[in-house]
Amino acid sequence: MSRIKDLQKNLFGGTTSNARQFGMIFTLVAIVLIFQIWTDGLTLRSDNLIALFQQNSYILILAIGMLMVIVAGHIDLSVGSIAAFTGILVAKSMTEWDLPWPAAIVFGLAIGAVIGAWQGFWVAYVGVPAFIVTLAGMLLFRGGNQFIGNAQSIPVPEGFREIGSGFLPEFGPNTGYNNATLLLGLAAAAAVVWREIRTRNTRRAMDADPAPMWVSILRMAIMVGVIAFASLRFASGRVGTSFPISGIILLLLVIAYSFYTRNTAGGRHIYAVGGNSRAAELSGVKLKRVNFFVMMNMSVLAALAGMIFVARSAASGPQDGNGWELDAIAAVFIGGAAVAGGIGTISGSIVGGLVMAVLNNGLQLQGVGTDKVQIIKGLVLLLAVAIDVYNKSQGRFSIIGSLMRPFRREDSAPPASPPDAERKPAKAAVSG
Repeated sequence: MSRIKDLQKNLFGGTTSNARQFGMIFTLVAIVLIFQIWTDGLTLRSDNLIALFQQNSYILILAIGMLMVIVAGHIDLSVGSIAAFTGILVAKSMTEWDLPWPAAIVFGLAIGAVIGAWQGFWVAYVGVPAFIVTLAGMLLFRGGNQFIGNAQSIPVPEGFREIGSGFLPEFGPNTGYNNATLLLGLAAAAAVVWREIRTRNTRRAMDADPAPMWVSILRMAIMVGVIAFASLRFASGRVGTSFPISGIILLLLVIAYSFYTRNTAGGRHIYAVGGNSRAAELSGVKLKRVNFFVMMNMSVLAALAGMIFVARSAASGPQDGNGWELDAIAAVFIGGAAVAGGIGTISGSIVGGLVMAVLNNGLQLQGVGTDKVQIIKGLVLLLAVAIDVYNKSQGRFSIIGSLMRPFRREDSAPPASPPDAERKPAKAAVSG
């Protein structure tokens, strides 16, 4: 096999799903380079990168939960309203009820869990479509935000603001960089190398051929190079700034949820339900439990995103959360996920969210109006879906082909035979 074929087969992990995600990474890099040239170097300036992550961390957190909801075959339109509702209650708990800010964060997460349990109950145990339940939630919790806050802004204390506007601390010798950010970059680079070595050893233990060594080295070099560049950019900002605390929260969530969706039975069950819910149920998957979990988890992450936004804004307001659900859904679609199809990854959704974030940021740096920014974002989303429709015409998996799956008559047909049912969820789980 030629080196080019080795590269095509192994650099992307050997699957169409991974290849598409790497394609999105290359698209993100291309967009960054275009705006870097167009803005005369402003895009990759340290202060701009730091602001970009702070301004979009809450959307990326929403994208993590939305990915799991969409993979399971649902949609959640209420996340922006839940974030705003949680934000106003947490702000009031600190300013009027004298709740310490650490306890207020726990209180906010508990609010998200209760709301998620409420919506999950209607979806999983009553059988109301998630679209309807969350549409009702969008109206309910938006009204609740404005009723509780009397359509006014409520400030939050200084300590609470750290989760939204804080940075890694300064310590150690004066290197001209933020040492904590440099150490974070070193840890990330070491993790990339360790993961590649572990993957090769695992394949050998399974009597499978690992990727050619030169492909592994190239893959590690690319990832380590990107990490090194980003670390230096974040570490070289003005004194007092570095990698944002909200970015640390996002990074921990990406690691935790990526592990959960890829390496646990619960994560595989989500993909199985999205791939073929009836077959998954025949195979022993607790369908109601999975649907309840993804809805409840989404609301908890929405509550966290709302608190991070309020912390960065230093106050909770009546317009918080407007349109967040659309940004999160767009990030998941652009990142390669499929409604009711059991396909998509956490990392892909993060890349999709970054594509939208860089578009927003670059166009704003060029002074493009908000109206034109919305038009361009809509065209980008349309293009992503158009590519998916083309994939469907070529016999590949399609997002649009799965959109109406929960409402088709064929779902009322008798379930497939057990042998077929046992094979389909296994295939769906692997595709995640």
